[in-house]
Amino acid sequence: MIAHLQRATSTAALIPVLYGHDAPRFRLRPRLIGADYRGSHQQLPLFGDPREVLGGGVLDAPAARIGTRAPERPVWLCSVRSDPRHPDLSDAQWADVARRLVTVTGLAPEGDPDGCRWAAIRNLDRSVHIVATVVREDGSIHSTYRDAFHAQAECHRIAADLGHLVRSVPSVTTAKDYRMPTPPIAIGLEPSGSVVARGAYDDLAATLLKHAGLRETSDWYGRRHRLPTTTAPADRAAIATHAAEMLRAARYDVDLDPRLDTALPGDPADRHLLSVPDAQLLEVTDRIRGASSFGELAEALDQVLDPDGGILDRVHDMLEAASEQATDLDPEQYALSDRLGVAADFVSAAQSELGGLLDEVQRAQSHGAHTASRSATADAARATSPAVTARGVSTSTPPSAAPPQTVVPRQTGRTR
Repeated sequence: MIAHLQRATSTAALIPVLYGHDAPRFRLRPRLIGADYRGSHQQLPLFGDPREVLGGGVLDAPAARIGTRAPERPVWLCSVRSDPRHPDLSDAQWADVARRLVTVTGLAPEGDPDGCRWAAIRNLDRSVHIVATVVREDGSIHSTYRDAFHAQAECHRIAADLGHLVRSVPSVTTAKDYRMPTPPIAIGLEPSGSVVARGAYDDLAATLLKHAGLRETSDWYGRRHRLPTTTAPADRAAIATHAAEMLRAARYDVDLDPRLDTALPGDPADRHLLSVPDAQLLEVTDRIRGASSFGELAEALDQVLDPDGGILDRVHDMLEAASEQATDLDPEQYALSDRLGVAADFVSAAQSELGGLLDEVQRAQSHGAHTASRSATADAARATSPAVTARGVSTSTPPSAAPPQTVVPRQTGRTR
């Protein structure tokens, strides 16, 4: 049984957390299983839907009475989860767990009429959320110092009372068990053709890489070792394999790119075929970048957004399978399973958000074609008409004006 403490500005801010997303498939149905409103004179429910309690400010009333003396985040939230290897507790048992936790932390001790107000809410199996205010009825403020320690210690005692603790024989440890774990040294091939080794932060690993022929560089990316891009493919594979062998002989964990491992069968230059998913993703990216029209862009995006076999759909299925496999391998890894499940839900939400994107791209294509058609119609209207052409008059240049005539006075034939 594990307890996790958080703080919030108001109980109303916890409604999205306890009720889930707005989408119907993500909506939760929390229920109130126990509460203690202390000095409140309102007729409030002790069971059922907790929205009236959370949104009505019942638990926030003591903090509102003291005004500016109240802490910035007066709401205390404790989320408790039980061991998935054992049966779930009933609502009455979870309510008893909540009472024991608010008592041991000092929020609402037994027989104290001025204790803090609290409510216990369940929205998922094997868990309970305890919402309380740290402001007591007499106006004083509960000290949350070491609340996390007291809550977790009480959870341990509750699990022992329920028979959920497994008694294991302590193992014999040696000096090597106390060694600090170090991240593996990764030797990979960059798109530029350069071999780069990352993770060699101690002097011994750096010396071995230098002995293999890699040069050390240190910049804002950190300490790295690399080969020049002009190194021949056969030479860089041999150097990388030799460096990995020396590091492994010195008890380092090394992740060597398969394209640089000469110990594998076949030509290292042909190992790019092993990363087929990378090649497919790069192909789709190149098609998107090289699209010359909205139609080509829509065809490329369809491979990503297709709800039946698209890239996002496959990623969603992969994360769901990983979530199920995590608990199958180790039932205690329910936190990891939950994280993978939430990630799958986010991918599904992204699919729903991008559902109409292809329609928008196609409408953009139709809009571009309509604009081009109107432009062509306008150009045709400005062209020379056949009737004017038959008269030999061009509409592009106006007819030239006739030159002005000079008036010459007439001679009468009579002379003076």
